[in-house]
Amino acid sequence: MRSVLLIDLARTSAAIAADSARLAKIRHLAELLSRVEPGEAEIAIAYLAGELPQRQIGVGWRTLQDLPDPRQIATATLTEVDQLLSRIKAQSGPGSQAARKDLVHQLFRSLTRQEQSFLLRLLGGELRQGALNGVMIEAVAKAAGTPTAEVRRALTLRGWLPAVGAAALTGGVESLRSFHLEVGRPVSPMLAQSAPNVRAALEKLGGTAALEWKLDGIRVQAHRSGAEVKVFTRTLDDITTQVPELVEAVLALPVDDIVLDGEVIALRPDGRPEPFQVTASRVASKIDVARLRETTPLSVFFFDALRIGGEDLLDLPDSKRHAALERAVPAELLTPRLLTSDAEEGMSFFADVLRHGHEGVVAKSPDATYAAGRRGAGWIKVKPRHTLDLVVLAAEWGHGRRQGKLSNLHLGARDPESGDFVMLGKTFKGLTDELLAWQTERFLALAEGPSDEWVVRVRPEMVVEVAFDGVQRSPRYPGGMALRFARVLRYRPDKRAEDADTVDSVRELLL
Repeated sequence: MRSVLLIDLARTSAAIAADSARLAKIRHLAELLSRVEPGEAEIAIAYLAGELPQRQIGVGWRTLQDLPDPRQIATATLTEVDQLLSRIKAQSGPGSQAARKDLVHQLFRSLTRQEQSFLLRLLGGELRQGALNGVMIEAVAKAAGTPTAEVRRALTLRGWLPAVGAAALTGGVESLRSFHLEVGRPVSPMLAQSAPNVRAALEKLGGTAALEWKLDGIRVQAHRSGAEVKVFTRTLDDITTQVPELVEAVLALPVDDIVLDGEVIALRPDGRPEPFQVTASRVASKIDVARLRETTPLSVFFFDALRIGGEDLLDLPDSKRHAALERAVPAELLTPRLLTSDAEEGMSFFADVLRHGHEGVVAKSPDATYAAGRRGAGWIKVKPRHTLDLVVLAAEWGHGRRQGKLSNLHLGARDPESGDFVMLGKTFKGLTDELLAWQTERFLALAEGPSDEWVVRVRPEMVVEVAFDGVQRSPRYPGGMALRFARVLRYRPDKRAEDADTVDSVRELLL
């Protein structure tokens, strides 16, 4: 088996981008992965998913200007490219910027025009071709001859698809089953579907559910091994140093081998939540955390346990996981919860949550296992108004008092079949002057063609939470439906595009 060349990935990427059918994307990916050498499998999967094994290599757009002419014949292997990228990342100290640029030119000098284009988009974060995790999972399973469920299970525990895919391709099911939850390595969080009210949520879950307060905070995953604690966000970023209150709370627990799922939130003296932006700003800040802790303290609430006392709990039903959580965590650190099959009781609980200033409830099936990284059918969120997390696909230049600002947003939901985004409508409502200025600068940085004098198309990365009055059928948009009276509530920097609501969940709200 010969080494796979970068040109093989570039051609596969082009084929995936040109083919909108999910099964066709899977077929293209599986064909390539089936002939990747074991040592290059992780690289290939990472590149095709739009990632680098090195994560960041310190190369900005300025370094990628004035690149050398391409060569005519493709010879660069994935290993050679990966090694050069690692060398680029390793440069530090005086003269590192010049050394990094020299290595970048050395790399691009060895590539054909198609390879250069592929690598430029990869380094620039612009490699979007519908090869999202769901498609890649199925492609890995097909190429490795393993059940898709085994790949998903391993991904739940390892958290990074390139490593899981490489294991599947080299060792099949046996290698996939060798993955275990590792304390200190974050797991992709389970996500919730939506329902219009508590009664509908109970019906979806078979009549009985545990209702929990839905806090308007930052999702966190806390890992403790002995005296060491690590805290991760829903996007798996390490924020340990930014949340000392949470670290202290976990260290005070009687169990020293534990992984918990929860939220941190800034509360006012009366116990009501601060605006989401206050919590988000506090958690994001890495400077003068001690002072911020005094002025904007964080509270922590846990609602699930993935591991306690060295025992993995992901495969247990929610009722047993929560019972274990209650034994390990004091009541004041637990998210308020009600187990009920009575819709009236559930709606009273929901109303009490709103009186306390929080978002709504999450209804959970007592039998649901932890579906990491997915919107499992076992969790359903209910809010007092229709809201969706959508992706901004483009923005239109404003006029009048919004002249010179990008204003009207084109909103899209994720299509789980193709991995693309389906436009559901536009909105310019809910945008303050401050938000208009911020999004104009941000969207211009994310701009990608084709654009015109009225519309700037952007890379689909920014998630925005919108409220709306309903969903109606509409021939104007590709999905055949449109949002009624959509308005922006806030941007969600804590969410990725792949976390956005799906077309299927929107379709359930059709009038």
